[in-house]
Amino acid sequence: MTTPTDPSTHPYEPHHDGFGSRLNWLRAGVLGANDGIVSTAGIVVGVAAASTERAPIFTAGIAALAAGALSMAVGEYVSVSTQRDTEKAMLGKERRELETDPGAELDELAALYEAKGLTPATARTVAEELTDHDAFAAHVDIELRLDPDELTNPWQAAISSAIAFTVGATLPLLAILLPPTSLRVPITFVAVLIALAITGLISARLGGADARRAIYRVVIGGALAMAITFGIGHLVGGAVG
Repeated sequence: MTTPTDPSTHPYEPHHDGFGSRLNWLRAGVLGANDGIVSTAGIVVGVAAASTERAPIFTAGIAALAAGALSMAVGEYVSVSTQRDTEKAMLGKERRELETDPGAELDELAALYEAKGLTPATARTVAEELTDHDAFAAHVDIELRLDPDELTNPWQAAISSAIAFTVGATLPLLAILLPPTSLRVPITFVAVLIALAITGLISARLGGADARRAIYRVVIGGALAMAITFGIGHLVGGAVG
């Protein structure tokens, strides 16, 4: 017989630490791939509208892939590094407060649990027991919502973002280069819209959102991006040609 708090009573629900963090990374990866698909597709379709030669299309596509992947990596590294520095500063501040004024910190912890709905007596008991077990862990959990062992990693963010973007960007690059000249743009449009529909479905499932709305949003956005860049490429190509 299991108890209400036994994880085996809900075998399909995640109860292990770090699940939420991994889910966020997976969702970020899907969004990074989506960015790679849309941005690279827009560039190669625009160039294809101005030129039928494979060389300039390939050059533009590779440049877009490399620049986008590096931009994503640098952006994520800077952003996550700033977040990590902030988290470490908050943890350091909490340690100092526990060392210099443990009594006030105990009162604060009890007040936080009381604000969650516990009676004052129960909140005090919980705060005292958690403080006796690990005061620092108790405070960072309820005050900061942080796990000192699960801080964000800027290198992981940078590498995963670059890989996700590269994977996404590879699809429109291959779709525009491999088919015959007359079929390049139509095949790229179809391949990109299918890929975007898949990423929209995955992101919706990960976030528990409505899948149809997510798919419509990314597919319509991607179609508009390609249509606009195709039009611009056609106009510019005609003007300079």
